[in-house]
Amino acid sequence: MRPLLRIGSGRRPWRRLVRWTALTVAALVATSVLAVLALRFVPPLTSAFMVARWVEARAGGERGFSLDYRWRPLEDISPQLPIAVVAAEDQKFPSHRGFDLDAIRSALDAADEGGRLRGASTISQQVAKNLFLWSGRSFVRKGLEAYFTVLIEALWPKRRIVEVYVNVAEFGDGIYGAEAAARHYFGKPASALDARQAALLAAVLPNPRRYRADPPSPFVAQRAAWIARQVRQLGGPDYLGFDVQR
Repeated sequence: MRPLLRIGSGRRPWRRLVRWTALTVAALVATSVLAVLALRFVPPLTSAFMVARWVEARAGGERGFSLDYRWRPLEDISPQLPIAVVAAEDQKFPSHRGFDLDAIRSALDAADEGGRLRGASTISQQVAKNLFLWSGRSFVRKGLEAYFTVLIEALWPKRRIVEVYVNVAEFGDGIYGAEAAARHYFGKPASALDARQAALLAAVLPNPRRYRADPPSPFVAQRAAWIARQVRQLGGPDYLGFDVQR
């Protein structure tokens, strides 16, 4: 006699798969939320971009490569640098919630007209990318970038976002953060940067492996002068809406 088939028995593996998938997704979400929440209070030991550059150098046999990263709290960084990077990279930073919708629309319109699709990333998005993700333009990476940006904006104050950004941003090949950059280019701590030096550092951010803050190329010098004008028009460090030196 043939054994009786139990109705619905073929669905059990699918139900288990769905259940385990849901649990895995929930665990990943919880882990990411806890990681972002912890980094609101704890300085990051490194970043995804730093790790990727270190691996790239080792794999490529770059024996002379070294990675310089020195965390400094925002009160130990000249107030000229945060406003310089905001003026250069994201002038709507104090008011947006992680995404500059006007900049995104402008970039898409320019692409529709035949231009190259240019970036419209905010400082919050760049923090998300530098800390947790990899370089590239895939939809998966952009989706994860948006997800981490939402978490960062929800869990961190604006002051913390700027603090992390000026500490993990790449200012030269293997040079990460304000302190390492100030020491490397100007021989001084980040707390002693003046307005011109801060503008020069902000000017290299679009391509820090190509440009140097000192001596600056004509392009970097011209861009730094533009950034300095933008800082003055915005009203200086007070534009950020928080006390950098508290």
